[in-house]
Amino acid sequence: MTQIIKRLEAHVANQIAAGEVVQRPASIVKELMENAVDAGATEISLYIKEGGKLSIELIDNGHGMSETDASLCFERHATSKLSTAQDLFNINTKGFRGEALASIAAIAQVVMKTKREADQLGTEVHISGGRIEMKKESVCNTGTSFTVNNLFYNIPARRNFLKSKQIEQRHITDEFHRLALVHPEISFSFYADDSPLFILKPSSFAQRIVQIFGKKIQDKLVPVSEETPNIRIEGFILKPELAKKTKGTQFFFVNHRFIKSSSLHFGVVNAFEGLIPKGLHPGYFIQISLPAEQIDINIHPTKTEIKFEDEHTLFAILRSAIKHALGQYQIAPVLDFDRDPSLDPSYNGVKLAGAVPQISVDASFNPFEATPAPSKKSAPFQTYKSQSSSWEALYSTLDHKQSDHEAFRVEETKPLSFEDPWEQPALFSEVSGLDTQTNCFQLHKKYILTPTKSGVLVIHQSRAHQRILYEEFLHHFTHEGAGSQQLLFPKEITFTRPEIALLEELSPALGSLGFQMSISTPDAVSVTGIPVAISENQLATLLSDFLDSFQNNKTEADFSQTDILAKSLAKSMGVKTGSVLSLEEQQHMINTLFACKEPTLSPFGKSVFHTISQTDLDLKFL
Repeated sequence: MTQIIKRLEAHVANQIAAGEVVQRPASIVKELMENAVDAGATEISLYIKEGGKLSIELIDNGHGMSETDASLCFERHATSKLSTAQDLFNINTKGFRGEALASIAAIAQVVMKTKREADQLGTEVHISGGRIEMKKESVCNTGTSFTVNNLFYNIPARRNFLKSKQIEQRHITDEFHRLALVHPEISFSFYADDSPLFILKPSSFAQRIVQIFGKKIQDKLVPVSEETPNIRIEGFILKPELAKKTKGTQFFFVNHRFIKSSSLHFGVVNAFEGLIPKGLHPGYFIQISLPAEQIDINIHPTKTEIKFEDEHTLFAILRSAIKHALGQYQIAPVLDFDRDPSLDPSYNGVKLAGAVPQISVDASFNPFEATPAPSKKSAPFQTYKSQSSSWEALYSTLDHKQSDHEAFRVEETKPLSFEDPWEQPALFSEVSGLDTQTNCFQLHKKYILTPTKSGVLVIHQSRAHQRILYEEFLHHFTHEGAGSQQLLFPKEITFTRPEIALLEELSPALGSLGFQMSISTPDAVSVTGIPVAISENQLATLLSDFLDSFQNNKTEADFSQTDILAKSLAKSMGVKTGSVLSLEEQQHMINTLFACKEPTLSPFGKSVFHTISQTDLDLKFL
């Protein structure tokens, strides 16, 4: 019989395994940094070029390896972390499978230099496509350095799936944050294209959070601490006012390992119930310590998902700890998200003190005087003007010879005017020559109604404005830049460091819209010009909402960063539900909407308007 099953060659098997371990440059950074931590390093330096696609270099001062280990570490299933199967239930290291280096070497060109402290010379290994090309003695520092060049050079199809330099660098930055946060005792440095992004000195957990995310959240950290015989929970949560639509500041660490857990995240959200509106996510940095035998981390190749022995108990303890922290630091609801904003006092009314009542007294008034002298002070309050010289004049009308009915006959007045119930209101009028500026109406501060020849058009004002702005922004991106108004004094706005990096990445596109800004400090930007359509007091809120919207809308399937940027800005700057529009603004929005290329849908694929035909209206009254 013909043999149809055969054993794969080693380099083919390694490439298949690499597909599970190495998905992008960030996967390599994660594995190399975890190995450096396991090696006892106190200083770790990361250098990348072109988002890691061209080169990744990691240098640590850990224990290093011998000449034999330097060759063996690139073999599949070669590890120093496990000896028996029982060790899988007591794992206290980052890596343990022995597949990372073999997978990396199978799809890239790797140069490793390593040296132990007791050795005079180290070992240098060159490996490409899973095969060792050169091995020699080398002069190097104690520790290990890895240089990974030309990722996926031998698998062009996989390389084509990599994203842009900015996107890949952002993924690397996320992995860097996850490891640097949970090991504040280690010094980390991160350089991208020879520019320093992060220089982190040894510090406490709270200081490391501020080092990474900026001083903006320094005063917003609320300590969390809870300890039971088997579980210890400690860390920080962010105050409710920093809750966002994106999950950018949600970090769980179990035994110093970053994990993702929808169940634990729900426990945190549940603890914030009543403090943040629905749809927003609270920020947190939570470290959980529990016996290694109570968790299983060998359920996913990236080791970011783990299985708990008693997840329900952990959920209850976590929620209780956060509720206790919120209560201990008197974090209570300060906003009623269900209130009607129209009932709030105006800004000017809140800022200005109430007027003090003025009392005016007529000092010349004499109640015993027959004809009181007119007073200038009392004149404004005088409603009766004397027609005679005595008070008997009030009853002078009774002297006439009239009947009782005539004496008390009320002067005939113009009858009250009521609207004709059969007259069609102007809103739905189709009369020729009607002023079009008054032929629309705003309903519930959310919809714009306007009549048509066949019925009524109902427009969602927020979605309509998003569509208008979206097409305008796309036009500005591809044509001449929009107008900009210069600020008299530069305005400095504080952001977190990841947000600063994102703003720096998007600055050319924002510049085409009229935003003129520069990075003034690692935690702030200086804005000197803004688009004509916005005011200075809207700037900080608008940019913050824009960053949240941009991060929330970007997906791996989106190939156009310009499209994402235009959508995010349109959502941030668009008219919101609850905004009152004048008749001119309503009419302008209608005319501009139907001048768009695609007026029926918002930038996010939702309906902008619906038409209610006259037939449908007639059927309602059958």
